[in-house]
Amino acid sequence: MYLTRFRVNTARTAARRLLSSPQVLHAAVMSSFPTLLPTDHPAADAPRVLWRLDHNAPGEVLLFLASPEAPDLTHLVEQAGWPTAMIDTPGWQTRSYTPLLDRLAVGERWSFRLTANPVHHIRRTDDEPRKRTAHLTPHHQMGWLLDPERQQRGGFRILEKPKDKRLLPAGTTHQGREHHGDRYELTVRDPRSHAFDRSRHSGAKRGRTVTLVTATFDGRLEVTDPGLMRRTLTHGIGKAKAYGCGLMTLAPLPQGETR
Repeated sequence: MYLTRFRVNTARTAARRLLSSPQVLHAAVMSSFPTLLPTDHPAADAPRVLWRLDHNAPGEVLLFLASPEAPDLTHLVEQAGWPTAMIDTPGWQTRSYTPLLDRLAVGERWSFRLTANPVHHIRRTDDEPRKRTAHLTPHHQMGWLLDPERQQRGGFRILEKPKDKRLLPAGTTHQGREHHGDRYELTVRDPRSHAFDRSRHSGAKRGRTVTLVTATFDGRLEVTDPGLMRRTLTHGIGKAKAYGCGLMTLAPLPQGETR
């Protein structure tokens, strides 16, 4: 496995086109692998190509990729990078992901970032089919990731803040539902909503519009099962992985804090 970082030159017209559509950027990402054909589909249990955009500032947008093979982002550098400035480097950074994956251990604590498509299935009446619906509020989006079964399947648990560092008490909402307050080392930010025609860039007849709601989670976790944690990092979490969702990345905790 490999982890790649590419900084997008947001001043370029082609870059803005890529950033405006998960469909277009997905096609550009998948074109980075010469041995991967458009008709190829990864095996159900095999690692897949995952990607994520980090909007850190108006002029600082980073594209991260996790992939079974190293990508060639030459076309992205030419369209959305700094092609004439890259003399000694190719314009992106790729590192082997395997050493980190192999040394994950129970009890390790990490900072993490994840952009996901938090959804649930609902129906208004008992005889109505269940419908996939996005969580729209930060409270419900946070609850999606805090789901104990989701954390168990992912091989991690979200850390709790010490009681003396919690700014909000736990309690109930105005609708009488339980609210965790400021209990967890977890924030939700950068909510985004995209709408695009999936067939527009494939040459097929116009199809139904795809609506995608995303949110970015920053927090701290503890590894509970290294095998499941490795699977989470290489297979992703949740839906819409083709459109920039599901890639979780880890970073060491600040110096002096316990890992």
